[in-house]
Amino acid sequence: MADFSPPDSDRRPGARRGKTSGKVADFRYKRPAPTDKSKPGSRPVRRSDARSDARGEPRSAPHRNQAYAALDLGTNNCRLLIARPAGENFTVIDAFSRVVRLGEGLAMSGRLSDAAMDRALGALRICAEKLRRRHVYLARSVATEACRRAVNGAEFIERVRQETGIVLDVISAQEEARLAVLGCHILLERGEGPAVIFDIGGGSTELVLIEPEGPVPRILDWQSVPWGVVSLTDMVARGERTAEGRLARYAEMRRVVAESFAPFAERIAGAAQTEREIRLLGTSGTVTTLASVHLELPQYDRRAVDGLIVPSSDMRAISTRLAGMSAEERGRLPCIGNDRAELVVAGCAILEAILDIWPAERLGVADRGIREGILRSLMAAGVAPASRQAPQASASA
Repeated sequence: MADFSPPDSDRRPGARRGKTSGKVADFRYKRPAPTDKSKPGSRPVRRSDARSDARGEPRSAPHRNQAYAALDLGTNNCRLLIARPAGENFTVIDAFSRVVRLGEGLAMSGRLSDAAMDRALGALRICAEKLRRRHVYLARSVATEACRRAVNGAEFIERVRQETGIVLDVISAQEEARLAVLGCHILLERGEGPAVIFDIGGGSTELVLIEPEGPVPRILDWQSVPWGVVSLTDMVARGERTAEGRLARYAEMRRVVAESFAPFAERIAGAAQTEREIRLLGTSGTVTTLASVHLELPQYDRRAVDGLIVPSSDMRAISTRLAGMSAEERGRLPCIGNDRAELVVAGCAILEAILDIWPAERLGVADRGIREGILRSLMAAGVAPASRQAPQASASA
């Protein structure tokens, strides 16, 4: 488990648009080259070899005081962690998270909107400044479903590079699943039965069947579907005027997701029917939000939520209750608020669809995932991380 210090303030069917990879983006963050939209007097980014610094001088071996960074630009959020190694774990020295809604309207238009890109760039400029101020030794910045799907995703990636100096690696859904497992598997409930780890994102959801034996679980099967809290909310027609209409919309969301999950559900049916107790672990804003509602927290508390084990029946009951409420009613609940009031219903529908195909009695909750997986990979890579593709059946770094 990482320690936290206070921050400064299918086998998968179908191909995605855009280039994806599992490579490490290794460079020092400098001010970007001047453009019409950047500040005057800025300097260009200088890429560095894994063994040399920005000036081309030999880079010294990493030590415990050097900082590593992981940046995850998702369909809904932009998140950054900066950490230093601490034995087998790491200590977070800076963090940043902002809702940017990069994928807003993407499901209908196929494009990232100007407003969404501007919001994301505003958050990324803050991240770039933190990376410079912390003198990050090694970093990896990734983008996920929104940039995979958008026809103008590559243009946005280039704009980010020019205006912030951050080079985003558009990772595949498989690499996204691997990193999520690597980042949170330590919180899986103890036991001998099979396990599923899932990550409900803004634009997609990844489900992974793992064999949890050994220090790092082995991936047996996985699937990614193009439904996350943003894409599903945008796709299913609104029905908010009455409780009956809201519940009908919720039922349609569950149907849509279940249909996409069907191939994975068929493949894991035998494992789900084992006599051993099956286990389930979720990493996403959906599960941490529902866990907060379950605990009746007055405000979000990561220490209370990360690693919590909740009866699945309680999570189902909360999901149904939230789905029947109006957006205004949900917005008044602690730990939901206006930012999550609309999107949380789609997350609940995805969660219940997962519980339908993997009916674990308890749900593990993780407030960690891709960023932590990136940090562990970077720290394990050491001085010379080679560019590499995501492995086919392993969650190891």
